[in-house]
This record gives sequence, structure tokens and C-alpha cells, in this order.
Amino acid sequence: MEKLEITPENAGLRLDVFLTEREADLSRSAIKNLITKGNVCVNSEAKKAGYSLRVGDIVEYEIPEPVIIDLKPQNIPIEIVYEDGDLAVINKPQGLPVHPSIGHADNTLVNAILYHIKDLSGINGELRPGIVHRLDKDTSGLMLVAKNDVAHRHLAEQIASKTCVRQYLALLQGNLKEEKGHIETFIARDPNDRKKMAVSRNPEDRIAITDYEVEKSFSNHSLVRFQLKTGRTHQIRVHAQYLGHPIVGDPVYGFKNQEFKLNGQLLHSTYIEFTQPRTGERLSFSAGLPDYFEKVVNVVEHRT
Repeated sequence: MEKLEITPENAGLRLDVFLTEREADLSRSAIKNLITKGNVCVNSEAKKAGYSLRVGDIVEYEIPEPVIIDLKPQNIPIEIVYEDGDLAVINKPQGLPVHPSIGHADNTLVNAILYHIKDLSGINGELRPGIVHRLDKDTSGLMLVAKNDVAHRHLAEQIASKTCVRQYLALLQGNLKEEKGHIETFIARDPNDRKKMAVSRNPEDRIAITDYEVEKSFSNHSLVRFQLKTGRTHQIRVHAQYLGHPIVGDPVYGFKNQEFKLNGQLLHSTYIEFTQPRTGERLSFSAGLPDYFEKVVNVVEHRT
């Protein structure tokens, strides 16, 4: 149990901000979780995260040992592109869900990571891999995985501040009018289908920003590089549909009648660049197109 008296230099700080500065290994969300669960008291009373500290306040808190979540490690083959003591870069195959969910209780990327990566530490109070950004089940390519709270917080902040570069390649139906462009819309749940996302006109919905550039144009398809500026659910897939050129193979946002027999959209996380949280080194990684994706590109290319 830690016990601290608030001095004038810390007076006026929010309780969660003060504790985040004190406990550099914990994210602010983890601190808020501790407060919510009653692990933090001020003057022997529970306070909210936004409580404004006063001179002489006595803050008492206890950080419980990380608990092991009820997920079993599974020997699912995955490609670890890079790994150090703080993070890993995974090249996720198409068809592998990231997190357990209804219908996918196991056989997920998280189960595979728990098996292949042995030095995971507590993230938000649990012993688990920190998925910094997600990919849809049928989207392949590079993903960041944090091994501890410090790495998770820093990487998430890089994504939020747009200093983490994330680029994707997608094969789109048809030919785009512009070789490059900037898409900025609001995205929300589709009011007609709650399982889908859709472009919205409501400014209270979440902003979604994507840049794109055509890499190759074919007779009736385009290989396009997308760069995410935000990370909304299904963002590239929704924005491709918004352009009028949905992704080939997309069962949700694509054309009803698909020419190729595919297991999902031809969307691949091909490049990622970020700053290593502990060393400050700038790191970048690339991943070539999967064979099934390359095969379709070759087919449409030879038609031109």
C-alpha cells in the first residue's frame, strides 16, 4: 500500500493524472480502472478519477499483482517479423481473428501470441498481449503487439498523434478518377444494419481520415495504397465503398456478385513505421502481398 501526502506542486491535479505521473508503468486507463475498483482512496474515502487534489490530501493506493486471464496459449503458426523486450510486429494471416469473441472463443491471434511470446507482462492489470491496433479477421498483414503497459501507452499515443505510419494495399473494383486523394468523413453504425459501419453526415459521429494513392491501374481494377490517419472500425473498407470502388472480395461492403472465389477482402497491412517506446529508435517494417492476393493481381494485370 502506497501512502502519499499532496504538496502544493501537485495541488489541483486530477487524481488519475497524479497517479499516472507517479506510476509510469501504468496507463491512464489502468489507473482509472484501479480507482473504479476501489484500490485508491483520498483521506480514507473513495473518490472519482476527476477529483481535484488539495494540499494535505492523503492518497493511498495499492496496485494488485497482474492476474492471468482465462485464455489458453495455442500453437497456431504466426509470423513474428520483429520482437524485442517491449513489443512485437506480427504478420497476421487472413482468416485469423484477433481477439476471442462470440463464435471465436479460441483459435485467435491472442491465443497464438500467448503461446509464441514468453515475456508478456501486466497490461491494464492483466497478463496478456496488448493489441495496439486491430485488423479485421479477413484482413492480413502487419500488426503491433505491446508486451507491457509502457509500450502499449506509447504506441497508442503514436497512433493517436499520427506519428505511427500505417499503410495498406487493396485491390479495388474499377478505376479511380483521381490518382491520389484525401478522404475525410464521419463514420458510425449503419442504421439499417448494426453489424456494418457507414459514412455519416452527423458531426457528432467519429471522424475518419484516409489518404490514398493508386499504385497500378488495370482494365477494370486498381491496386491502391491507403494510409490511415485515424483507426475506425472497417475504415478503409467503408471509404473504398464511399469512393464507389469497393475492395475485391469484401463480403460486407463489396459487390454482391464477386468474380473471384476468395475468403475475404483483398486488403493487406503492408507497411508500418513507429518509434520504439524505450530507445526512441525509429523502426519500419514491410510485408509483401500474400500469395492469394498476388495471384488475383496477376490475373487482372494480364488482362490489360
